[in-house]
Amino acid sequence: NMNIIVNGKNIEFSGTIQELIKKYKLDDTAIAVERNGEIIHREEYSSTNIEESDKIELVNFVGGG
Repeated sequence: NMNIIVNGKNIEFSGTIQELIKKYKLDDTAIAVERNGEIIHREEYSSTNIEESDKIELVNFVGGG
């Protein structure tokens, strides 16, 4: 496993963005993912490998009214 930062917290993880989303049990159609300051598009989640020291932000969209 590698050391990465997810939403400001240090964790150990190895895999793709899609695998990280599954780890956090998030709906990949209702989130935005930023990796090191760059937005990752949904079609790239399964092909984008997370690397040592990456900073990942997972933003979950919540509807309201």
